[in-house]
Amino acid sequence: MAAQPEYAPPPSVTDEVETVTVRRAPKYSVFLVAGAALGIVIAMILTLAFSRPAETSQYTGIEYAPMQVFGFIALICVPAGIAIGGVVALLFDRTVGRRTREVVVDHERVQLPD
Repeated sequence: MAAQPEYAPPPSVTDEVETVTVRRAPKYSVFLVAGAALGIVIAMILTLAFSRPAETSQYTGIEYAPMQVFGFIALICVPAGIAIGGVVALLFDRTVGRRTREVVVDHERVQLPD
């Protein structure tokens, strides 16, 4: 004789319909990285635009290589670029964040019997 399969009760299903508010927000990390990259580019442009052959500084008596000058300028331009990128992200968040919309969501939960 063949064994009869055990009876398995059907899973219980609960269905809820909710209304939720959806709003878009910018990714702050993208704006901060873009600001840092912009700061590096500006530091390169300033270094190349105002670079002179290596000569001794009249204030310190030290000779600075062009890469050192780039590093000094980058120390100022990169944090400034990050700050500008953060401000732009905040402005986008304020303007785009006002555009919210209501969405109807169907939430279905299936619970299998033990």
